[in-house]
Amino acid sequence: MRALVNYAGTPGAVEVRRIAEPTIGAAEVLLRSRGIGVCGSDLHQWHATQSWKVNWPVTLGHEFCGEVEAVGSAVRGFKVGDRVTCETAAYVCGVCPMCRIGHYNLCPERLGFGYGVDGAAADYVKAEARLLHHIPDGVTWEQAAITEPCCVAFNAVVEKSHPRPGQTAVVLGPGPIGLLALQMLRTSGPTRLVMVGLVRDGVRLELARRFGADEVIESDRYDAVQQVLDMTDGLGADLVIDAAGISATLRQALAMVRPEGQVTKIGWGPQPFGYSLDPLVAKAVTLQGSFSHNWTTWEAVLQLMSTQRLDLDPFLNIYPLEDWRQAFERMDRLEVPKVILRP
Repeated sequence: MRALVNYAGTPGAVEVRRIAEPTIGAAEVLLRSRGIGVCGSDLHQWHATQSWKVNWPVTLGHEFCGEVEAVGSAVRGFKVGDRVTCETAAYVCGVCPMCRIGHYNLCPERLGFGYGVDGAAADYVKAEARLLHHIPDGVTWEQAAITEPCCVAFNAVVEKSHPRPGQTAVVLGPGPIGLLALQMLRTSGPTRLVMVGLVRDGVRLELARRFGADEVIESDRYDAVQQVLDMTDGLGADLVIDAAGISATLRQALAMVRPEGQVTKIGWGPQPFGYSLDPLVAKAVTLQGSFSHNWTTWEAVLQLMSTQRLDLDPFLNIYPLEDWRQAFERMDRLEVPKVILRP
């Protein structure tokens, strides 16, 4: 079968290859891939700039949906022909405290699709049945392919941050996760929504306005911290979502959050801090990390997607698997917020 393989830890080491079709075990299903969302992490592996361990060679693709092609003998609740979307925790130990309390996304032995085990950017992918969710009627293949980033944003905003009406919330970084976080905030009730990006993020900042941002700030032209302070009587934002990941944005977040406010960090970045965390202490700020998601998150997000309350159309830029390079390059140039590969 065809597969988009990241075959080494050097820049540009991605190509379409012919590899063996997966063989499933008793608790697994075989899926025919119907849509694969391209994540910024895929671009990082393409450029060899990732900050996580990769088991090369590995098939890319951790945001995906598919049609059930075959089921293992122990699988219940799924049958051939079902439309499903799939979580990312391809392997977890099942016995550690995190797994036992349902937070298997934080399992120390977790391996994800696309870096730890083969992902879905291929004709077929295998997955344990415990990871699958039925796609609601009215949700298309293309929409279902990006359930995963919607879950990342939902977990960070709704489950980890608890925004409330009357608050001011700021999102740092208008990438796909930041834009989806903005939409999750819009559904959760804060009165004022602010997106902070750069001049080069022009297309994405326009999308932020479309998605409900009341204010959009280009932080390389204007002092974003001062602008947030000015619009909040000098106190700062109630909630800051750091979806950029670099060291500088966390510093910005701590400067613009109000006393007893919250900073939720989603974005990854290998850079050291290089500055004092005293503002975190002085303002008694809650600094919250947010990683991945679990079963309840997926069920909630799929129901939200089925209501059509999320504006997903700008993310659904479709390319055949063979045109992966063009798709990656368009995302890399910030021309589109996201692309979907279709085998």
